[in-house]
Amino acid sequence: MPHSHSSADYIRSHIRTVPDWPAAGVQFRDITPLLSNPRVFRVLIDQFVHRYFDTKPQAIAGLDARGFIIGSVLAYELGVGFIPIRKKGKLPFTTVEETYELEYGSATVEIHTDAVQPGDRIVLIDDLIATGGTMLAGAKLLQRLGAEVIEAACIVDLPELGGSAKLRAAGLPLFTLVAFDGH
Repeated sequence: MPHSHSSADYIRSHIRTVPDWPAAGVQFRDITPLLSNPRVFRVLIDQFVHRYFDTKPQAIAGLDARGFIIGSVLAYELGVGFIPIRKKGKLPFTTVEETYELEYGSATVEIHTDAVQPGDRIVLIDDLIATGGTMLAGAKLLQRLGAEVIEAACIVDLPELGGSAKLRAAGLPLFTLVAFDGH
């Protein structure tokens, strides 16, 4: 990694913008180039490892599906467990669910009822914050089971869509590596 750039700039330079996907006017922020380059992937994961190394949580909870990629590697590196928060109907054991609003309609996420213990300190992770609905729903699930979400973490924040402000207003500590302005 060149010394003239920060890690955030390095990561940002490897996020691909795909115009007009999945709909006209949308600037989609694609993280797959971060994952396919082993050096960039390591720099990315290391940002999160260094952040949580000293204040080690009991587990990392990842949101379906890209949060699984980052979250499971982070959990492994920290030596803690990984908790999947999945789309409704994907988990085999007893679950609790949380429904949240999307631009058109709603979605539901679930977590196993035995995924955390009361008082567990959890980092909740996903790839990106847009409107914040998924992240907030995941945090509510963890909190309903008695866990403390010590921080929500993402690679990318899209602040114009209001999600990060909504999460902070709900009292959820938030950490993001890069922000992109514009839809």
